[in-house]
Amino acid sequence: MATGSAHREVSVERVSNGRFTVTNSRGGAITFGTGDGTDFTPTELLLAALGGCTAIDVDILTSRRAEPEAFEVGVGANKVRDEGGNHLTDIEVTFRIAFPDGEDGDAARALLPDVVKKSHDRLCTVGRTVELGTPIATRIE
Repeated sequence: MATGSAHREVSVERVSNGRFTVTNSRGGAITFGTGDGTDFTPTELLLAALGGCTAIDVDILTSRRAEPEAFEVGVGANKVRDEGGNHLTDIEVTFRIAFPDGEDGDAARALLPDVVKKSHDRLCTVGRTVELGTPIATRIE
């Protein structure tokens, strides 16, 4: 998890026509593009950020009870163009998590619905930002 300042920032740099690299202050980098190749598109990165954010929340809290045998979060949405412009609708997050048999696995399974709800309602910054509809300011320097 990112720590320190509450401010978050990344930098996007053009690599070639339709291809970009985003870097963070810790030196991490992801290349993305228009979807012509295997690189993720910005829309796919948004879905990945949503799934990743809630996966982290759920993993931290459930794995204290039991190590999962399987852990996958699927995120899907429909891309539409209407009077609101291009945007996603019908965003759905699906958890596919299995815990081992036994008392610890039972405890993790019992906790799972509450943790998923808490992640959705309070914890996942990405999901909360999407659902609340935060305005975006743009600036040209």
